[in-house]
Amino acid sequence: MNSPSTATDRNFASATNSLRLSADPRFVLADRVEQLYSQMPLAIVATLVISLVAAYELREGRYVEIVVFWGGLVLLLTLVNTALFWGYRRSRDRMPEAAQWLRWLGISALATGATWGFAGAVFFPSHADEQQVFLAFLLALLVAGGIPVYAVSWVIYAVYAAGILVPFVYVLATFGNKLFAEIALIVPAFYVLNVAIAYRLNVVFDSGYRLRHAYGKLTEDYTALNQRLEQQLVELEESHRQVEASGRKLALFAERSPIAVFELNTEGRILTVNPSAETLFGYAASELLGQTGTEVLFASAGKDEIQDRWHRLIRSGTPVIGMRATSTRRDGAEIICEWSLTPLVNPENQVISVIVQSRDVTQQLEAERMKQEFTSTLSHELRTPLTSIIGSLQLINSGVLGEIDKDVLELTTIAERNGQRLLDLINDILDVEKIESGKLALFPEVLELGEVISESLILNRGFADRFKVRLAKVGDPPAVKVSADRKRLLQVMTNLLSNAAKFSPEGSTVEVSMEATEHSVRVGVIDSGPGIPESFRNRIFGRFAQADMSHTRHKGGTGLGLAICKRLLELMGGKIGFSNRESGGTTFWFDLPKHS
Repeated sequence: MNSPSTATDRNFASATNSLRLSADPRFVLADRVEQLYSQMPLAIVATLVISLVAAYELREGRYVEIVVFWGGLVLLLTLVNTALFWGYRRSRDRMPEAAQWLRWLGISALATGATWGFAGAVFFPSHADEQQVFLAFLLALLVAGGIPVYAVSWVIYAVYAAGILVPFVYVLATFGNKLFAEIALIVPAFYVLNVAIAYRLNVVFDSGYRLRHAYGKLTEDYTALNQRLEQQLVELEESHRQVEASGRKLALFAERSPIAVFELNTEGRILTVNPSAETLFGYAASELLGQTGTEVLFASAGKDEIQDRWHRLIRSGTPVIGMRATSTRRDGAEIICEWSLTPLVNPENQVISVIVQSRDVTQQLEAERMKQEFTSTLSHELRTPLTSIIGSLQLINSGVLGEIDKDVLELTTIAERNGQRLLDLINDILDVEKIESGKLALFPEVLELGEVISESLILNRGFADRFKVRLAKVGDPPAVKVSADRKRLLQVMTNLLSNAAKFSPEGSTVEVSMEATEHSVRVGVIDSGPGIPESFRNRIFGRFAQADMSHTRHKGGTGLGLAICKRLLELMGGKIGFSNRESGGTTFWFDLPKHS
């Protein structure tokens, strides 16, 4: 008969296995609907603004009545969409009705697309070449802009884009112009490409929502595990007062432990097995006792290496912590386990037995892999269309496509600037992911540090000019050579200089100093800004770390720059720090070892 604590261990193991089940589709659907409706205000405002711009551009000529009629349709649709958003927000039972809310949003998207499709079909044949180019570009922008709005549901995006492009393609095909007919053949390919991108984003978002719910379940199970461990610690303390024999303490711990525990003699034969080990590997204790652990518990491919490590452990008597190896269950399934081997040594410093602990980390490693894959995939999938959008906006702002209205130019300039900020964030996220996963490759070379500093000042002078700040070196830098990756060192300097320029007052100077010591060289970036708040100093080099001040939020930034600098410098053998100046401002410095 099992004891209550053993039964609790088995129940917890069963609960842990339930993590392998998929997340409830209802919760995933509710998350998707919530994401779609959360973006409706921005989509409504953007559509209304673009409609006003289009109406202003197309207002001239004998079709002004149709423009007014179309504007009325847009206004009516805006009111309906606003009412739909307001109704969703006031709804109390969103999850049971998520499918209905999704259908209503699909109808709204179709109506929005059809309204613009109507504009393309009516206004394109009736206006001059310039208005036709403007209208064609506007429709393409609306199709591309629908991706981030409706990508959580690719079907809704496909309906929205079809409502815009189908009437437009028909007009192009029947216009009677050979060039327009050829463009009409290309537009469906553009539509298919955008739908494919939306579908891929849909898959990524869906995986993310499922992972989030899986992580929630995992957190609950970890909480239960922590509670169980706390209970076991109390039991162990009580046993320590009651039992004098150290062997009895060890046996009690092994019996109650939620992880697999073995005791092996110096020859590697199994002496004792706890219930969690039976559960993990599928063997009964009677089948394991007396067997050689390296032969039974490990995959054949790694047995030789495991035996070598075992012999070194017995000779040295040094514990092995956190060793990961592939193990084989009784049913032949291979799992990845994390092993800890603790030798029990007698007063003569001889190993008498070894306590071996093991836990299955297969699901943990898979979860980490999926998390990294999700981050990398999401960043790459966003970067590709975002780069195209920024490139298109740059073409517009440069005037290549013709004279642009001042109000339109102001809007497109804002869009380009914010698109670039989003692209910078994605690039920073990719850098952090590469660093933390160990995939970032450095290419060190012997560099004249002063030349790199001078180059960084030249590269960042234009950025500093935007804030009316001057960059300058202090004194005559010493001739020092270091071994570092030139590209990454310039990245560190760019982050430090851009931060200093952003937070320095207009008309001030950001100074760069170099100071050599016997074995290293220190580079300092000195600004005249407000300094680092006391409450923020201990987390300034953390990820997404930004001081909570109004001017900080106004200046913008990803909050990843200093974290990336710290990791890059550590990979190059250096370190980074900062100090507030008594006269005001901050000095950020980093040290690099001299090249011998």
